[in-house]
Amino acid sequence: MKNNELFSIAQVADILGVSKETLRRWDKNGTLKPTRNDGNNYRMYHRGQLEEFEQAKLLFSSTWDQEHAVQPRRKYTLVELFAGAGGLALGMERAGFKSLLLNEIDKHACDTLRFNRPKWNVCQSDISEVDFTKYHGADVVSGGFPCQAFSYAGKKMGFEDTRGTLFFEFARSIKEIRPKIFIAENVRGLLNHEGGKTLEAIKNVIDELGYTLVEPRVLKAIFFRVPQKRERLFLIGVRNDLAKHFEFKWPSPYKRILTLKDALKAGDLYESDVPDSAGQKYPDKKKRVLDLIPPGGYWRDLPDTLQREYMQKSYFLGGGKTGMARRLAWDEPSLTLTCAPAQKQTERCHPDETRPLTVREYARIQTFPDDWKFSGPLSAQYKQIGNAVPVNLATAVAKSVVTALNLLETCEQHHNQNEIVAA
Repeated sequence: MKNNELFSIAQVADILGVSKETLRRWDKNGTLKPTRNDGNNYRMYHRGQLEEFEQAKLLFSSTWDQEHAVQPRRKYTLVELFAGAGGLALGMERAGFKSLLLNEIDKHACDTLRFNRPKWNVCQSDISEVDFTKYHGADVVSGGFPCQAFSYAGKKMGFEDTRGTLFFEFARSIKEIRPKIFIAENVRGLLNHEGGKTLEAIKNVIDELGYTLVEPRVLKAIFFRVPQKRERLFLIGVRNDLAKHFEFKWPSPYKRILTLKDALKAGDLYESDVPDSAGQKYPDKKKRVLDLIPPGGYWRDLPDTLQREYMQKSYFLGGGKTGMARRLAWDEPSLTLTCAPAQKQTERCHPDETRPLTVREYARIQTFPDDWKFSGPLSAQYKQIGNAVPVNLATAVAKSVVTALNLLETCEQHHNQNEIVAA
């Protein structure tokens, strides 16, 4: 990134985590003034202007390459829950983990896992039916438990009080396996769910289980070599008897923000253009509307009469609803992928062609490799990909966990050597 001294308004908005409207306001009030390109009047920002912002500093001084060169001191073992199509599991594998078990209830997702990794121990069942005691001593338990509402009435919200929720089953796996570290991921909404009470209840249970929690953090996928504006909340915990030797450092950002072009064309991320694959289609009426939307545009780019017709009652409601009638742009990351690319609330239209993204385009935006095949009907494939943790984000977090485990391993070896000397 050092050679790219100029940044567009879209790039700066992504780097600083603010809207383009905010940048335009900063331009007017003098907070951050871009220069104008004489040829086309585009607003461009110099690298030096951005270096006073913390997020830009991290990007420009990235230690991504060093972190990704880290190798495990031994083959660390993993139990993966709510495994889905394998985004998190594949990232953990790339960091050097050996999976002992992958549990998932969805048949199509399990078929996907088995097809791509025949040697993985994939258990298709309700998690409440899994006996985790046979995996006692695995190094890591990971998974994205769905966030269900708890009933708080008259309860202290300890382990037993979460019974009947999928978080209880995740906690039970930790209780029975006693891993060194656990990794839980969820939607960022968990931070403020029920006014923060849900997360507080989760923290109580983690403490009750005998684990120390790293302060939870929302990671933005665009900073971790993922061409998508997706955000996930990560919770990392370590067993209390290891906590004094535990040092966890969140992963550094990649050296630049990737765009849709990086996902679908040959370049930094993939060696070839995206392969052809099946995809949904728009009904003729919707296609005629989306034909009028420019790259990066949405319903407000339509003539007013069409805006009213397309949005109906939503036209009069507040909020931008920028996902509706949305066409993606080549030079920006994709919006967060959903489970259905043609859904009215969350359209993800191809930048040039008036159609939803295909399955392989979806998979690339989630940074799955092209040889990772998805099982089931088209709707099930989209759902699996849309629900996945982006592989490159998972890899970045997993590398940080490997670094922490390596340190624990070193401390344990020194402890054992000292005991031998003392004897």
